[in-house]
Amino acid sequence: EVKLVESGGGLVQPGGSLRLSCAASGFTYDDYALSWVRQAPGKELEWVASFYRVGGFTYYADFVQGRFTISNDNAKNILYLQMNTLKPEDTAVYYCAAVHLGRYLGTSWRGGSRKDEYDFWGQGTPVFVSS
Repeated sequence: EVKLVESGGGLVQPGGSLRLSCAASGFTYDDYALSWVRQAPGKELEWVASFYRVGGFTYYADFVQGRFTISNDNAKNILYLQMNTLKPEDTAVYYCAAVHLGRYLGTSWRGGSRKDEYDFWGQGTPVFVSS
């Protein structure tokens, strides 16, 4: 059974930091790309960052502006998102999502904001950035 379990969300003041975790299990990790995708209240899904285990490639959405870092614990298959200098507009539910690399062979796909671009989703962890 494929499982993606997010944790680490919570309430933080503007300018603060938060580290999200995604524990992945039940599939061959090297065959998948893993992403963080968020959804603010009343808004559509928005891609944040992606990690490719094979090659160790990382990609970020433009709005990140160097504030976030995606990383992976290779031994434990835990995906992280370190978020610094948080802004109120970062308030959202943050999801961990995985997609089999075979879906995008020969393409320049890095990450997407559509639910059907991914094969598996976690339950999400909420992040509130407010004073």
